[in-house]
Amino acid sequence: MAGLLAGPWPGVVLALAVVAALLGGRRALALGALAGLLAGAWAGAARTAALDRTHLGSVLGRTGDLRITLLERPRPRRSGAQVALAAIVSGPGRGERVALRSGPHVSWPQAAVGAELVVRGRLVGLRAREGYLRRRNAHAVILASAITAPGARRGGLAGTLDRVRARAERGVSSGLDPPRAALARGMVLGQDEALSEGTRDEFRDSGLAHLLAASGQNVMLLAALALPALALLGCGLRARLGATLVLVAIYVPLAGAGPSIQRAGIMGAAGLIAGLAGRPTQRWYAVLLAAAVTLMINPRSAQDPGWQLSFAAIIGIGLLAPRLRGGLAARRVPPALAEAASITAAATLATAPLLALHFDRVSLASGPANLLAAPAVGPVMWLGMLAALAGIAGVLLPVAGALNAPAGLGLGFVGWVAHATAGLPGAALPTGPAGTAVIAALCALLAAAVLVRGARVPALLAALVAAAAGLHAARPPAPPDPRDLVVSFLDIGQGDATLLQRAGLTVLVDTGPPGSPLTGRLRAAGVRRLDVLVVTHGDADHSGGALDVLRSRPVGLLVMGADGIAGGPRAVIAAEAARRGVRRISVGAGESVRAGPLEVRILSPRRATGAAVPGAATNDLAIVAHVRDGPFDLLLPADAESNVQGALVLPEVEALKVAHHGSEDPGLPDLVARLRPRLAVIEVGRRNTFGHPRRQALAALAAVPALYRTDRDGTVRLTVRAGRMTVATGA
Repeated sequence: MAGLLAGPWPGVVLALAVVAALLGGRRALALGALAGLLAGAWAGAARTAALDRTHLGSVLGRTGDLRITLLERPRPRRSGAQVALAAIVSGPGRGERVALRSGPHVSWPQAAVGAELVVRGRLVGLRAREGYLRRRNAHAVILASAITAPGARRGGLAGTLDRVRARAERGVSSGLDPPRAALARGMVLGQDEALSEGTRDEFRDSGLAHLLAASGQNVMLLAALALPALALLGCGLRARLGATLVLVAIYVPLAGAGPSIQRAGIMGAAGLIAGLAGRPTQRWYAVLLAAAVTLMINPRSAQDPGWQLSFAAIIGIGLLAPRLRGGLAARRVPPALAEAASITAAATLATAPLLALHFDRVSLASGPANLLAAPAVGPVMWLGMLAALAGIAGVLLPVAGALNAPAGLGLGFVGWVAHATAGLPGAALPTGPAGTAVIAALCALLAAAVLVRGARVPALLAALVAAAAGLHAARPPAPPDPRDLVVSFLDIGQGDATLLQRAGLTVLVDTGPPGSPLTGRLRAAGVRRLDVLVVTHGDADHSGGALDVLRSRPVGLLVMGADGIAGGPRAVIAAEAARRGVRRISVGAGESVRAGPLEVRILSPRRATGAAVPGAATNDLAIVAHVRDGPFDLLLPADAESNVQGALVLPEVEALKVAHHGSEDPGLPDLVARLRPRLAVIEVGRRNTFGHPRRQALAALAAVPALYRTDRDGTVRLTVRAGRMTVATGA
C-alpha cells in the first residue's frame, strides 16, 4: 500500500526504501518490506500510465459530432454548466472516458445512465485545475453546443447493470413524493443528483452529508439485514456468508462503486471470506487490503476527498470508538446510545481536519444531528434495500410502494433533523487555512485525550477554548443597519442574483443557475427570509436556483413577468410556490412593487407581449426593473439589451447591473451615456464558455467611473447611506 501511495513521487519511495533497509536486526523483514514497497511503486506507476494512455491527441481542438455513452447523470456546476462523465463509443479514443460539459443554455435530453448520446461540440484537453476529472480517468472535455439522444443504449454486462440499477431506483422511489424519493436514492443507492442545492447544504452543515454517499454503513446494514434473514430461511453458516458476499458484490456497483463504497465492499468481503475460511476477522488487515485494492484500481484515488474521508473515518472508529464506548459504559450510558455516540465522535474527530481542508467548513452540529437521526437511519436503509430488491424483481413494485410508506416517515424525520440542526446558530464553522490548522490541532488533542489517559485534562480544556472561539467565529452575521440600503451583486457563477436589503426587508432579483452556491451566499448575508423574490425570465442562469430558494427559506411574495408566456421553467417555479403557499403576482411595464422604503418599478415588458409576439427571445421579455430608494437609483435590466432598453424612458442612475453578463451590445455606449451611472457591475462566471464579458462591452463601460465584475471581484456589496455609496468586494 505504501508503494502504491508513493508511486507518483519517486523521492518518497526512495526515502521509504531507506527506512525499510534500516530496520535493524531483521534483514529478512527489511528486504521483504523493500521489495513490497518497490513492487507497489512499480505497479502504481504502470497502472497510472495505462489509465493515462490516450488516442485523442490528434482530434483535440476539433469541432464535430461525437457519439458517447453517458456514465453518470449530469451535475450542475457553479458556473451554470452541467458536467457528466461519458465514454466515447466510436472513432479515435473509443472506450476512453471524457467529461461532457454544457453551458446553461444547452438542453439535455431525458437520458438515463448507459444511454448513447450524440454530442455536437469541441473536444479540448484537460486544464491544470481539472484534476478532479483526471482522478476519474477522463482524458478530455467535450464543450457541447447540442446534445441529442437517438435512443440506443449500451449492451453487455454494463448494460445489464444499467437496467438493474434503473429497476432498483424505481423500487426505492415507488410511492414517495419527489423530495423524499431523491433523499431515498441518496441514502440507499448513493445517488444525490436529484437533491436540491438547499437540501445538500442542510445535510452538509448538519454533518449528515455522509448519509447521502453509499459507504461502510450501507454495507454493514446490508449484512445485518441479510444474515438474519437467511438464517430464518434455514441456511447454514457458510451459505449465509456466501450469499451475503454475493449481495455485497452486487450492491457495490449498484451504489456507484465510488471510493467509499469500494473500501466498504472490500472490507466487508474480506470479513465474510475470513468467516468462510474459519479464520478470525482482522480489521487492520482488511483496511490495508481495501487501501491496496482501491489504489491498484486507480492510484489517484488517494487524492480524492471521498477516499481520504472514508479511510480516515474507519481508522478513527477503529482506534477511538472502543475507548470512547468503554468510557461511556463505565458511566452507565445505555449501550445503544454509547455505541452511536462513540462511533459518531470517533468519525467526527478523524474527518474534521479533512472536511476543513477540502470544503472550508466543519459542522459543529454533527454530533447532535447524527445521534438524533440514528434511530431512523437503519430502518430507512433496510426498507429501502428491500424496496430496491422488489424493484429489481419488476413485478413487485406494489410491494416496494408498501415498504416505502413507513420508510417515508423515516426519510421525513432525517430531512427534518438536517433542516433543524443546520438552521441552528453556528451550526457550520467556516474555516480558512488558519482555521484548518486549528481544527487539526484540536482534533489531535482530543484524540490524545482519548488514547493517552494523562492528556485528558489539558486536551479537554483546549477543546473548550477552541469550541468557544469557533462558536464566536460562526455566529450569524449581523443584519445591515436599517438606515442603509445594501445591494449585493452575488458571485454565483455564470448568472444573475442581486440581493437588496433595507430596513429589515430583503428582495432577491433572480437566483442564478442550478447548483450555484446561492443558498450559502444568502446565509452569509444573514438572510433567513425573503420578502420578495423576483424571477425576471425563464433562462436557467436567472431562474435555475429558484426552486432551491423556495425550498430552503420562507418567501413572502414571488414576482414574475406578465409577458403571456406559459409553461416552461417558470411554470414549475409557480407550482412550487403554490405548493408552499407563497403569494405570486405577475407584473408588466408601468407597475411597481414596494418593500418598505424600496420601490421596484417595472419598465418592461408590457403585459402579454409574449403572446402577441410568438417566438420572441426570452432575453427581450425579461423584466427590466428600476429600483428607487430616496435619491438612489439602480437599474436591473436582467438580459434585456439595448434593443429593448433603447425604447424605454430611463432615468439617470447611480448604479447599473450590466445586461446579459457583458455580452456584445452595439447600443451599450449610448445607454451608458443616457444612464450616466457612477458604478456598474457585471455578474458573470469565471472562465465561462460564452466569452463574457466581451471586449466591446468593456470598452463601452470604460466611461463608468467604477466597474466591477463578480468573476474577478467576487460578490460586490454596495452600501448606500444618505446618497453616499461605499463598496466592498470578495465577500
